[in-house]
Amino acid sequence: MSAAEETLPLGVLDFVGIEYGESASESIAGAVRIAQAVEAAGYRRYWVSEHHNMSSLACSAPELLTAHIGAQTGGIRVGAAGIMLPNHAPLKVAEMFRTLLAMYPGRIDLALGRAPGTDPITAHALRRGLNTDPAAEFPSQVGQLLAFLGEGFPDGHPYKGMVAAPVIDEQPELFVLGSSGYGAKFAAVNGMSAAFAHHMSPELAFETLRQYRREFTPTGLSPEPYSAMSVLAFASEDTDAVLDFEAAWTLTMQNLRLNIREPLRPEEVLKLSRSPEFRAARRDDGRMVTGEPKAVAERLLEMRAAAEANEIVVVTPSLGRDRRIASYASIADAWRRAA
Repeated sequence: MSAAEETLPLGVLDFVGIEYGESASESIAGAVRIAQAVEAAGYRRYWVSEHHNMSSLACSAPELLTAHIGAQTGGIRVGAAGIMLPNHAPLKVAEMFRTLLAMYPGRIDLALGRAPGTDPITAHALRRGLNTDPAAEFPSQVGQLLAFLGEGFPDGHPYKGMVAAPVIDEQPELFVLGSSGYGAKFAAVNGMSAAFAHHMSPELAFETLRQYRREFTPTGLSPEPYSAMSVLAFASEDTDAVLDFEAAWTLTMQNLRLNIREPLRPEEVLKLSRSPEFRAARRDDGRMVTGEPKAVAERLLEMRAAAEANEIVVVTPSLGRDRRIASYASIADAWRRAA
């Protein structure tokens, strides 16, 4: 039996949030605790995101976090979801992830995104100038990356004979990220695995992933379609904890719209979550799955079936890392009972 068959079809996407009053070092240590906990709970993979210019997050270097977390876990797949390819040279990405594979064979994932993961001026600082077009460059960047990771470039190409060191036989498990139709369509046309951000575009997720499966073209990369869908989810028997999660996400979205990129203050979250107005305004808009563990797991299973996805990736950005860890564990336990 393979490692994938022994684990649940569940993953975690972690933004490596810095909670109010803690240091970046403490946040990264907390990410390690989460990865170890979800590995013990039976999750298949743990991913970190790439975001920049945010004092509330410690995920600006996902390849370094992947190496750190890989060293302190045993068998869970670890990786980046994603590497925002317009921010990086394909050769350097190939070198980084081949190095990770040399360190942790059989455990490394690489999900590719075409967005910058930041605001326009920070994207300018990360890239070569203001006139780059990530949408136009992404296909050629992916092509270069695949050549560096695979069989190399054809005769006559200026990069022919160039080596992405260290040279190893294995490739990372590759996904194409998306929150619109583009990523899944790109993955389908090129025979790659797809990961869709339901937590960003819930209204598009199901049909986009079903269409990915219908349009998939088998290749040497992936002979069959394979997809994952990331979902905002939090499970607890404690109603107040559920309300706190929902309030924290509400405040996070409000702050992003106002260009506030600092850690949430716990008192702000409690003030909102305990207010009669917030409780009265609660409604199921399809964006998040919260509640008792049994209900959450059953809903995630329904969503997985509706999207024809292979895996669900749980996204739980909130305060209280112990609460988050408890939620991940309870979802896994309830999933086993419901599946």
